[in-house]
Amino acid sequence: MTQIPDHAPCTVSIENQMPEDLFSAMRDFISLHPQWDQYRLMQAALAGFLFQHGCEDRAVARHYLDGLFRRDRDIERPELPRRGGQR
Repeated sequence: MTQIPDHAPCTVSIENQMPEDLFSAMRDFISLHPQWDQYRLMQAALAGFLFQHGCEDRAVARHYLDGLFRRDRDIERPELPRRGGQR
């Protein structure tokens, strides 16, 4: 069984060509969602594809789930009102 390390894995740089309309959609998405960047988006997309197509590597599953549920701590989120209108 493969162990998932506690530290960040090594990264590999990838150069890719894609259709211009996909690039424009990615750029538009990132401009509307500042917690995302091109690296996080491509990582989430690749992990999602692999996971949904049967990849059983635990590290891939972790990246997939991190992509779905990661919250950026640097972005301030509005506080929801509590019961009775108290904050």
